[in-house]
Amino acid sequence: MYIQPHIDSAHLKSSSHQWSGNSVQTAITPTTVFSTVQAKAPFEFKSAAHLLFIERERASSIDELLKALQSCPEESIFQHTFRTLEEHHFIKEGFSNDFAHWAYTELGEVGLGERLASLDVREFTSLAALRARLVQVVEEFASENPKSRERTAPMPFYFCSSKTIVLQTQRHAANLLEFIDGLRQVSLHSIHYHFIEARLRRKLESNDFSIWLLRDLGLERESALLNHIDIYTSTLEGVRRKIIQILQNAVH
Repeated sequence: MYIQPHIDSAHLKSSSHQWSGNSVQTAITPTTVFSTVQAKAPFEFKSAAHLLFIERERASSIDELLKALQSCPEESIFQHTFRTLEEHHFIKEGFSNDFAHWAYTELGEVGLGERLASLDVREFTSLAALRARLVQVVEEFASENPKSRERTAPMPFYFCSSKTIVLQTQRHAANLLEFIDGLRQVSLHSIHYHFIEARLRRKLESNDFSIWLLRDLGLERESALLNHIDIYTSTLEGVRRKIIQILQNAVH
């Protein structure tokens, strides 16, 4: 259980300081004190680059897609759902995951593409559960549309995974104000690394920003609000703005 940083009421009252014989009143507000409370440990902003690997699984039909979904590494499931959100966030049209995009544009199965696109990856707490849901969607569609099994895509779907290379940004934040300023300054690659990429390391349970806000600043409410940001309805720049807005509300 985490407790909000304690602010002594005595510090919230005006204090009198003597300087050259004159009394100077300094008003200290809760906002001033709270926003500059030092974190237990500073947040280190990082970014990442990825080395893409093509796995052995590939699919040219619904049946092959189903089989590959069942046997591919979990890293491929993450790659084609969470990680490719970074690419899709730079455009405002199209599908949010690679499976849906391929089913729609290459296989020509509009219905399957729409069903796969409707999956909200934030609802899943494990890649095994996400894999199971993808398999279920494809199985149900194939059962309801048996003729779709005869269709072959001109361009196969190649299952991929990637190795992450972590990059240092040399930017740190020791309190909430510095953290908000850091969010404004870092690249979108850094936002993706900490907010979306981190879900693989966190077993889909949270993100780096929420973990730090809760663990090192005691901001339980803001930590939870960040986890509920819709990563589909806006670009990564929009996600950045929503994070900053939530934290600015905490300051004010």
